[in-house]
Amino acid sequence: MKASRLAATAAVAAGAVVVLSSPAFAHVSVAAEGTAAKGGYAVVDFKVPNERDNASTTKLEVNFPTDHPLASVMPEPMPGWKIEVTKSKLAKPLELHGEQITEAVSKVTWTATGKDSGIQPGYFEKFPVSIGALPEDADELVFKAIQTYSNKEVVRWIEVQEDGAEEPETPAPVLALSAASEDGHHGSTAAEEADDKTENAAATTEVADDSSDTTARVLGVVGIVVGALGVAYGVLAGRRRSDA
Repeated sequence: MKASRLAATAAVAAGAVVVLSSPAFAHVSVAAEGTAAKGGYAVVDFKVPNERDNASTTKLEVNFPTDHPLASVMPEPMPGWKIEVTKSKLAKPLELHGEQITEAVSKVTWTATGKDSGIQPGYFEKFPVSIGALPEDADELVFKAIQTYSNKEVVRWIEVQEDGAEEPETPAPVLALSAASEDGHHGSTAAEEADDKTENAAATTEVADDSSDTTARVLGVVGIVVGALGVAYGVLAGRRRSDA
């Protein structure tokens, strides 16, 4: 009896260890490379893990928010994936750089192009997209995503997290937006930083050139004065010899 009880207890304990050590299922998510400030532009990555052991992920569809449409959406080319950008008419036109935008991207679809392409079991992949301008009247953006596997299984990551509720089983990717800086800037891009460095280097060169020019002029004036003093000294010395 004691042996059977010990065996049962050991089995229950082993089962508990398996349950506690099993990892939580990952899901499709979105995160910015750096910051995603309100009113600015950002590069975001849609991270897609493969949760199946016997199938690969062959297709990803990301639906962009219609309540806060984005005038600029540019996916980065990815080897092994065909990218399709779908646009839709806007109920209310947007203004971008002084121009009226009457349509915006409503969906981006990535489809694996080869037999062995896609996201294999045990791996994940990031799908980068440049987006903007980000809304100034929202704290987050919700992107509903659909993941398709090679065995035709479809997982819809479309459930919206409710305040105070537990995380849904298939939550939609959510991008948190940060506040713009007090001076009105929305974060500098790599190109802007490079321009700043170039301008600073040019300014430093100009200052150095100005300093060199000033030094050369001073030395020139000193040389002229020294030369004139030498000539005067020579004339005076000649007169003294003549008087002697």
